[in-house]
Amino acid sequence: MDIAPPASVPAGKATILIVDDTPDNLKLLSSLLKDSYRVKVANNGRKALEIAAEFPPPDLILLDVVMPEMDGYEVCAALKEAPGTRNIPVIFLTGRADEADRERGFAMGAVDYIAKPVDPTAVLERVAARIPAC
Repeated sequence: MDIAPPASVPAGKATILIVDDTPDNLKLLSSLLKDSYRVKVANNGRKALEIAAEFPPPDLILLDVVMPEMDGYEVCAALKEAPGTRNIPVIFLTGRADEADRERGFAMGAVDYIAKPVDPTAVLERVAARIPAC
């Protein structure tokens, strides 16, 4: 399930890739960010890696941790191993709020960790801290 950026989004806007296996989360985050950023979505890790490898790559990835087949940690590891995607900032989104999970995410190269259910204001602030809206 990919959502192309709306035609009204200027070409100069930063691109955010949202990765989550829950359609409602994809819709919520997409609607929250679409006015300020180009938004692409992936509902699984493999699709996320495909989209991240496209040119130009996304400027930021919001990545769910708990997904079937390939979890967010596996996706993050693959992103950080590939030369074309290793420098893309990753913010983990997850219901796992335990300190060991947060530490693991940061150790893998994540720049932030947002607990679910997400607070829309916090998401906007943290995304803007990494890539300002145009």
